[in-house]
This record gives sequence, C-alpha cells and structure tokens, in this order.
Amino acid sequence: MQFHVLGPVEVHTAGKPVVIPRRRERCLLAILLLELNRVVSIDRLTQLLWDDEPPEHARRTIHSHVSRLRSTLANAGAAEHGVALVSSGLGYLMQADPQLVDAHRFCAMVDESATIIDREARVIQLRAALHLWRGTALDNAASSWLRDRLCADLEERRIAATENLVLDSLALRREQEILPDLARYVQNNLGRERLVELYMLALHRCGRKVDALDVYTRARAFLADELGLDPGPALRKLHQEILTDQTTPEPNGVTAPRHTSTTLPVPRHLPADIASFTGRATYLDQLDALLPSNAASGTPVVITAIGGTAGVGKTALAIHWAHRVADRFPDGQLYLNLRGFDPSGAPVDSATAIRDILDALQVPPQRIPTSPHGQASLYRSMLAGRRMLLLLDNASDAKQVRPLLPGTPGCLVVVTSRSQMSGLATAEGAHTLTLDLPTVTEARQLLARRLGADRVAAEPDATDEIIARCGQLPLALAVVASRAATHPGFPLRVFADDLHQSGGNLDAFTDADATADVRAVFSWSYDTLNAQAARLFRLLGLHPGPDFTTAAAASLAGIPVQEVREQLNELIRAHLINEHVPGRYTFHDLLRAHASELAHHHDTEPDRRAAQHRLLDHYLLTAYNAAMLLNPHREPINLAQPQPGATLETINDRANALSWFATEHRLLGAATAQAASIGFYTHAWQLAWCLVDFFRRQGHWHDWAATHHTALDAARKLADPLAQALTHRTLASAHQHLGHDDDALGHLLDALDRFDELGDQAGQAHTHMEICILFERQCQYHEAFSHARLALDLYRATGDLGGEATALNGMGWLHVQLGDHRQAIRLCRQALALQQKIGDIPYEAATWDSLGYAHHHLDQHQQAITCYQRALELVRDLGDRYREADVLTRLGDSHQAAGETDLAREAWKHAFDILEDLDHPDAEQVQTKIG
Repeated sequence: MQFHVLGPVEVHTAGKPVVIPRRRERCLLAILLLELNRVVSIDRLTQLLWDDEPPEHARRTIHSHVSRLRSTLANAGAAEHGVALVSSGLGYLMQADPQLVDAHRFCAMVDESATIIDREARVIQLRAALHLWRGTALDNAASSWLRDRLCADLEERRIAATENLVLDSLALRREQEILPDLARYVQNNLGRERLVELYMLALHRCGRKVDALDVYTRARAFLADELGLDPGPALRKLHQEILTDQTTPEPNGVTAPRHTSTTLPVPRHLPADIASFTGRATYLDQLDALLPSNAASGTPVVITAIGGTAGVGKTALAIHWAHRVADRFPDGQLYLNLRGFDPSGAPVDSATAIRDILDALQVPPQRIPTSPHGQASLYRSMLAGRRMLLLLDNASDAKQVRPLLPGTPGCLVVVTSRSQMSGLATAEGAHTLTLDLPTVTEARQLLARRLGADRVAAEPDATDEIIARCGQLPLALAVVASRAATHPGFPLRVFADDLHQSGGNLDAFTDADATADVRAVFSWSYDTLNAQAARLFRLLGLHPGPDFTTAAAASLAGIPVQEVREQLNELIRAHLINEHVPGRYTFHDLLRAHASELAHHHDTEPDRRAAQHRLLDHYLLTAYNAAMLLNPHREPINLAQPQPGATLETINDRANALSWFATEHRLLGAATAQAASIGFYTHAWQLAWCLVDFFRRQGHWHDWAATHHTALDAARKLADPLAQALTHRTLASAHQHLGHDDDALGHLLDALDRFDELGDQAGQAHTHMEICILFERQCQYHEAFSHARLALDLYRATGDLGGEATALNGMGWLHVQLGDHRQAIRLCRQALALQQKIGDIPYEAATWDSLGYAHHHLDQHQQAITCYQRALELVRDLGDRYREADVLTRLGDSHQAAGETDLAREAWKHAFDILEDLDHPDAEQVQTKIG
C-alpha cells in the first residue's frame, strides 16, 4: 500500500488505485498522513478542513468522514500493511510506516543526501527524491490556504533540493542533462532568483548566451509585474558578466545558495535604544544563547513578565537586545505594538498586524488581499527566505501572536507580554524568558545613567529610598528620574519625600495589580500642566484609540483647533503624548489608562458624556460628508445637529473622501462599537451607514458585516423602524458579497416588512431592487424580474428618476439573461438617458456594462467593447475595484470573440489581479480564461 500527497492525494494497493470520492475525506487523509503517527486533535482538524470557518456540526461531520475513510482503507487491505486509522481521546492518528508515504520518503531521502560525500551518488539520490513529486502537493484535496499552512516547508525543501541538484550537476559539467528539468523549475519559479542564476549559468556554459539573457529579461519582467521589484545585485551582476563575456564557467564559480535578499525593502523600524539602559546582563546572555547558530534556523523567543507586571522593562530589554543583534538580520527589523493590555480593551488583531507589516514592506495597497487568510499567505511569502527580526511588543496571548509567526526558517521573533505565553512554548517550541525586577544595584545604575553618578553617590540614602518606594520598577524609576533631571538643582531628598507624601508605596508593583503607585508617579507630569491641558489629557482617555487627529482632540475638548494645538504641544513637552505622524497623536497604554481614570475622578459624568457626544459628532458628520461625496445620489439620512464645539475634518472632493476613509475606517469601526457600548445608538447605526460605499468599493466585506451587526443591535435598542430597515438592507448587501445568500434574503425581507409598516415607498423600491439582484445571482431570473418590476412602479410613483433608471437597467439585464437582447438594449438605453440627465455616474457605469453584455450576445462585439470601455472609465474614476474586475472580465470576453486574443488576455489579467487582491472566488474562473 502506498500513499501519495506530493501531487493529487491518492492511495494505491497492489498497483491499483483506491477510490476516495469526497474531496474533504481526501483532505482529512492528507492531514493525517502529513502528521503520521501523531495525534491530530479534532479542534485542529476542524480548523484545517474548513479553512478556519467550520460549520456548526463540524465534529459530527468529521466522525462521518473518519468512519467512511476507515471502511475504504479496510476494504483495501490496510491491516495487512500495518496501516490503521486510530481514535484517541483528543483526535485521530494514522499509524503506518513512513516509507509508505511519499512526503516522508522524500524528506528522508533529502536528509540522507546531505550525508553523501560522492557528488555522483548525491545527484542520483536527489533526482530520485524529486521524482516523487507529481505536481502541486494535495492538488485534489486542499484549498490554497490549507496548502500554504501544511506544505510550505515541503515546498521550500523541494526548491532547496532542486538547487542542490543543479549545483552538483553543474559541478559535474552536466549542463545539458540538467537543462530540461531546470527550465521547468524556473518557468514555475521565476521569482526564485537563485534558480534563475543557475539556469542562466547553465545556458551560458552550453554556449546559449542569447537564451541566458532572455531568461534574465523574463525574470526581470516577472519581478516587476508580480512583485514590483528589481532583480537583486547578484542576478544583475551575472547578467552583466554574461553580456560582457566575463563569466567563468568553472565549477568553483558556483556558490552555495544565499539567504539574504536585497531585492525587497529593508525596514529598520526598531524604536530608539534606551540611552540609559543598564544592567540585565544575565538576561542579555540568555537571549544571545537563543540566537540561531546559522541563518537557516529561526526560533521564536518570548519575553514575559512575572505575574503580568507592567513596567518591569520588557520592552526596554527587547529593544536594547534587538539593536545589539540587528546586524545578524540584514533583511531588516520590524516592530509592532500589539496593544494586548491596552486600556481600551481592544488589542490589535492579527489581521491588522499583518496588514501593518505588509505596509512596512511597501506592498502596494492594491496588491494586498482583503481576507485575513489571503493577507497571512502574502505575509508568509514575503518573509520566506529572508533573515528578519520581528519585535512584537505587548501581546495579549499566544492566539494573537501565532498568525504572525513566519512560515519558514530564517527569521527571529521576539515577543513581549504580561502573559506567560505557555501556548507558544508548547505548540510552537518557543523559548520563554521570565523577566524579574532589576536588582537594587541595577536600579541604582539606572538612576546614575539618567542623573549622573556624582549626584546619585552624593545622596545614597535618598537614592535607596526612591528605589525602594518605586519597588525597583524601571518605569517608575524612569519617571522619577525624568522629573529630577528637569530640576537639577533640587536635592534627591525632595523627590524621595514627594514619593512618601503622595501616600503610596511603590513596592506594590511587585504584586499582580501594579497600577496604584504608577498613578502617583504619572501625576508629577500631569501636575505640571495648566488647567486646559490637564483637562484635555483627561478627556483623551475617552478616545477609542489608538491615535487621533487635531480636530478629534478639539472636539473632545470642545475648543477651536488652534487652541487645542497649543495644549497638544504642552502634552508633547510633558512626554504624555507624542505626534507619531504629522497631525496624528498617540500615547502609551498606561498613560491612556491613567488619563481615563483621571477623567472619571475629576470630570462629572455629564461632562464626560458631553465630550464623547462631541467626539462622535466629529466622526459621524465628517464620515457623512465623505460618504455623500463618494456617492452623491445615495438617499440621505437625517442627522442631528452637532453639539457646540464639535469640529469637522475638511473634505472637499471624492478623492479626499476616499483617502480619509482609507485612513480612518478602522477607527470609525471602533467608534461605532464604542457608541453602541455607551448608549449613543443613533451614532452607532449612522456611522455604520456612512461606511457602506467605502467598504463596498474597497472590498472590506467582513468589516462591513461586523459594523452593521453592531448597528442593527443599536437600531433595535432605539426601537427605530427606519434605522432597522436601512441597516437590514445594507447588512444584506454585505452578506451578498460574502456569499451568504440565505442571510441576505432574511435581512432583505425584514427590511421590506419595516418599510411597508412605515409606508415608505422609496425604501420598498430600493429593497425590491436588492432582492432582484440576489435572485439574479441565483439565476432565478423570473423571480428577479418581478421584483424589478415592483421597484420600477414604486420609483415612478415617487418620482425618483435615478431609481427608475436603476430598475430599467435591472430589467434590461434580466432580458439579456432570458435571451431577449434587443429588448434589453431598448430598456438600457432608456435607463442611460435618465442617468445622464441627472448625472448618476455609478449607475450609468452599470448600464454601460449591461449594454455591452447585450451587444456581445448579439455578436456585435465592437459595440460591446465600446460600451465596456465607457463603463471601465467610470468605475475606475469611482474607485470601485470589484466592479472594475467584473467589467474587465466581460471586456476580455468580447475581445476574444472579436479575435483580439492579446487584448482579451490583457483584460483578464487585470481582472484576475484585482479579484486575487480581493480574495474573491471569481478569481479562479478568470484564471481559467487566461489559461
């Protein structure tokens, strides 16, 4: 019995295939084979089999799959070969000899090749190992997401083995022998510059200089088109040598594969090292010992604090050590604050963190997929083969960190957290390092570094009392030292007495709850503020975070922008906030918590609520103005007048609106959740309403659904039927984009009921059109047509020309689906005239698309192309990426029908790139057209 996973998942016994008809059962078998002789938990199987989105009865389904798989294997004589699918208390394991599974046989053969000294024998061994691959691993069983998760290491080993085979073959002067295989490998891996180099060298040795230069041209084009990169220096150097015939075809010229890549940006994002850092020698030595012995291995390192104590110096130690070893990671260093213990209660989710890393690696926004799975795959691909250091600061738990771990060796991950991170140690093999308080000697050295050794030595008793009252906590010591440094003429005894008189003893920081005395220490900076700046600092603690603009701060305080700028500058000088980019401010999580507590202590509940009201007005009215610029023909909603003191951002045109939403949409989502949580229910559903067109055009469909579920809860608490109706309808549209048609129909019917109760004919008409679109997607054209007809009658009854045009276009599109193309053109021309009359650009684009489709089916391909090109101009101007891909796909179809194959392929390629970025299922269909 033989099991194959390096290609389609197959089982053979006695030379005959064993039929496993269900894809998910083949997938289950593959997972168990890859984890051979190890228990795979049911929870993990559930995640893997359904790409992290399991159905309600996943466990029951897994049991059924296992039962059928057991029967299939038993009928094939598995027991005779020592093969058994065994249940355990936690999950299942497949028991078998690893030599029966091609993946394990491949790894063993590659490992054995490393011990073979004779180059000839090594070539034979590597050829035999690579011959086990019959295509893409798990080809007929796994999704691309799952394949990336399970097979990334196998694929990397395959390419490494290929490179080693080529190196040995070149050294044996077997260029002609290796060229066919090498050509195939390079064709599928033009982004692997080392393979390209070897192929060019082999071609050049065979006297095929022109072919070698052509390979370079193709690789350079691939790198530019697919990755936005230039060839690396080694590849450019070889190209120049071949051009000038300076390359020497000696075996010694073939070098080992390099691990450093200079073709991608090299980020240097570590915060500045702490100038006064001192001590911690034992911990630094332990961290040095965890460095990989070579560039091919990278082990996550976890730094945690005893009992979750804040301020013990985890971040300072991690940053200092990262600077110390930065030269070991020439591809760059990244830093992310994961805000795991942020006072807002909103840690950075892994998807956002990955997006931030992709931004740091300068991946163009239009190339970043919208789904978390797609972004994670791109992230791991970008880090594959690179030697980078990732510093993940202030993590909440292992679950937050795990998706951020690179999928291949070479990178080092340092994590700081108040949790022990035992999950990472158990599952990921991470090393843990528990950071204790510094010794008294180290604390004294810290003060001496900041204040001068002579000043500290002059007052040993006062110094020791400060250290004792700070509980040796580095954060508290740093704040005390900062104040002492600003008053160099004051004796240290003054600061020791101040600590005593503040009523707190900072030894409490050695306990699990270590915030009381930090408040007293922070109060020194706070007490230096004037009354206006102090009030602003307190109110900033009410902001949902993580950062804010000048106008947002002005709204919180209820004062003009110019006045708030002066107060913000004072807070910057006091080191209570910082301006991390021009016009945007943030501050440390402990300071934010301190500000919030001060607000609850000093400001009355009505004052706090008024500040939050002004802030939500700021976001709502700015978002509403931006939303109406994005879609001027959208039916408006009624907003309350803003509170006095609320300041709006200035947004003048559609481009500004799109840019503002791109910057603020995550914060607006947080503001929506905050509004709902503190009882501002109208702000909650209206903020969500404002985000619809941005989410629709940029493909943020999961965010769209999440904000609107919050909005619907808020509308229900308001008992506002109009708010409920509007939110049901927009939530339905989000579900349609996510492919949740049943949920979408339920929300649309709920919306229709509420609009009917209100006697709102316009609302009914819009909802009928949404139901029409849903039924059309399901190919229920007659049902869709009846709803379009109802919408048309309602639009005409209300005098809504834009709605009438939309319904006419919808009916025209349905006539195309039903085969009456000339009637479709007649209706769409009526719609187009109305849309051009009122300047309804979004729906004019849709009508041009419908006309193109109708002409295409009448074999009037040039007319179709003209219509599609007009639609394309409009949707690109609108920034509607999904509709752009949709139009491009049909444009390609018309080019193909007109015999313009190259233009067809070009249009489909652009459509595929967009759909792949959006992680949309239609991408596969377009890729088939290209093929």
